[in-house]
Amino acid sequence: QVQVVESGGGLVQPGGSLRLSCAASGFAWDYYAIGWFRQAPGKEREGVSCISTSDGSTYYLDSVKGRFTISRDNAKNTVYLQMNSLKPEDTAVYYCAARHYYCSDKKGDYWGQGTQVTVSS
Repeated sequence: QVQVVESGGGLVQPGGSLRLSCAASGFAWDYYAIGWFRQAPGKEREGVSCISTSDGSTYYLDSVKGRFTISRDNAKNTVYLQMNSLKPEDTAVYYCAARHYYCSDKKGDYWGQGTQVTVSS
């Protein structure tokens, strides 16, 4: 059974930090790029960050560059998204998705069900 499970969301003050985790099983982890996406109320889903499987290249949405860091622990089949200096506009449901080999800012093969991140004072 393919499982992609996000965790680590919650309520945080502006300027605070959260670390999201994406744990996956049931497919060939090492052949998949892992991306983070988010969807805010009333807005379309957007790609936030991705880490490739081939060379470990990372990609970031312009608005999160310098604040978010994606990393991959292949031994644990887990990808993390460290989010620092959070802003209210980061509020969204964050989704993890796996895609065969290559990153995409829109597509995934396997999706988690999301974790809520709320940035508010």
